[in-house]
Amino acid sequence: MHDLIRTILAFCVVLGVLVFIHELGHYLAARWRGVKVDTFSIGFGPPLWRWTDKVGTEWRIGPIPLGGYVKPHGFEGPEDATEEQKAAWEPGRTFHDKPVGSRMIVIAAGPVFNFVLAFVLFFLLFAFCGQPSVRNTVAAVMPNGAAATAGVKPGDTILALGEQATPDAQSVQKLVAGEPGQATTLHVKRDGKDVTLPVTLGRITPSGNAAPIGQLGIEFATQAGKPQPLPQAVVSGAKATWNTITQTLDGLWQMVTGRHTPRDLGGPLRIAQLSGQVAQYGVASILSFMALLSVNLGLINLFPIPILDGGRLVFYVLEAIRGRPVPRKIQEVGFQAGFALIAGLFLFSTFNDLSSFGLFHWMAALMG
Repeated sequence: MHDLIRTILAFCVVLGVLVFIHELGHYLAARWRGVKVDTFSIGFGPPLWRWTDKVGTEWRIGPIPLGGYVKPHGFEGPEDATEEQKAAWEPGRTFHDKPVGSRMIVIAAGPVFNFVLAFVLFFLLFAFCGQPSVRNTVAAVMPNGAAATAGVKPGDTILALGEQATPDAQSVQKLVAGEPGQATTLHVKRDGKDVTLPVTLGRITPSGNAAPIGQLGIEFATQAGKPQPLPQAVVSGAKATWNTITQTLDGLWQMVTGRHTPRDLGGPLRIAQLSGQVAQYGVASILSFMALLSVNLGLINLFPIPILDGGRLVFYVLEAIRGRPVPRKIQEVGFQAGFALIAGLFLFSTFNDLSSFGLFHWMAALMG
């Protein structure tokens, strides 16, 4: 029960902060461009709490903590608005009347703020806790994996794979990935002695016609760093944010090309589970986890899917090029297709989450 409570609280805090910062970007950009904001909501559903500030924005907290939204004044546009809505518009403060450049700024500000949040979190982590580094020392050995069969033990330092030296964890991962099913030798240092272990690397076969990937079945140890001076922490934070962006895009590209199975795609339940796990390791783990999620949230929202920020930006770019908005019918079809795609991805990722939790195996065993 204690673990469940911690998981729920950690999930609400982590996702709540990420969503708030994302929507805050839209809100501040709208105010900057002279657009009134009617609603700022964290969570969906009937509001549990609401408050209207002096500039007319209603702030809400909803019971379903899976997102949020900012509703700019006049966001619906003349074609979709009712006569009652049109009568309530305040001249000069509506979203649809602003130049296309201002509308693009308002929409793009949400993902941009997610990247800024990731940078700030990395900066705080490195400035006050230090920058952790992954060492080529084994922290854990996966049961029934290639390393376990070969006799690798926690605490072993991997020196070489075959004839190739492995001075760091990244070199081990790269060599192993390129030799699926290969029979070779693993050179490790154990208790101050060099030990050679015969090993046959595992093989992961992604979906499609992609080449298989080698697997060793270990977890590397992470070494805590020392707090960095503020200028160095700024540089390290920027590098970490950029590396996270490129690694996330690379992982998504591997799924698209079949080098990684889509079964690795996680959803809200997986995020909740991981939130509870990292919460027990302290503030530093939570900060790094939130930074990673913030980058993912920013990138996902920039995908050119009409219902997302990226899809709206595509329509605005086309409007800027054509000199007039994209035809309403095309926008409607795009939003319907985007909604169907996002709903499908949500259901698929939730199915993956439930599968990873063993729910379907449990149900099969129960019915059997």
